[in-house]
Amino acid sequence: MDMVAKRAPTEKPGPEKPDKPAHKAGSKPGPKPVTKQRLTNIATYHVERFATTAANLTRVLSRRAERARRVHGGDAREHAAWIAEVVERMVKTGAIDDARYALGRTATLRRLGKSPGKIRAALAGKGVARALVDSAIADTALTLDGHDAALEAALSYARRRRLGPFGPEITDKEERRKQAAKDMAALARAGFSYDIAKRVMAAEKDQ
Repeated sequence: MDMVAKRAPTEKPGPEKPDKPAHKAGSKPGPKPVTKQRLTNIATYHVERFATTAANLTRVLSRRAERARRVHGGDAREHAAWIAEVVERMVKTGAIDDARYALGRTATLRRLGKSPGKIRAALAGKGVARALVDSAIADTALTLDGHDAALEAALSYARRRRLGPFGPEITDKEERRKQAAKDMAALARAGFSYDIAKRVMAAEKDQ
């Protein structure tokens, strides 16, 4: 029985598509022109993927707009006004909430053993207002079992770095004093307060 060769499906004729700008294989296409809708789309995509703040989203959109202007031109002041409008809308709808972000991020950093100083720096870097930072620090001051969260984090840090009572035993009094000063400085650089550092240095090795 003769085999009939199957024909490959043919593409149906349709409206011609505009040529896309050529770019090197493996490279990403250039940025699209800035429009208010384009900025809204970028903002929506960003907040769906990442927890963020109003200030940080403003920075993200500003960078995208700046890159697009290098290629397509445009009015920077008009773009800034659009960005402010988009971010304000996100805040009003609750898609962005700096207080919620601050509390959630602080709780996460507490669990990771970060000091209050490091937490404050991280939140400030995202543009969180100081009052919201203070509130988040206060609301997470205790662990779930009621212990001082900052002290627990400092003790964990000292164990990992073998500081204070968790370091090697030094018999010479002067050397012990010098090492204690170094350990106190290390705790300070990690963002722990002087009071917390002193409590760590006075802790028992099995604490």
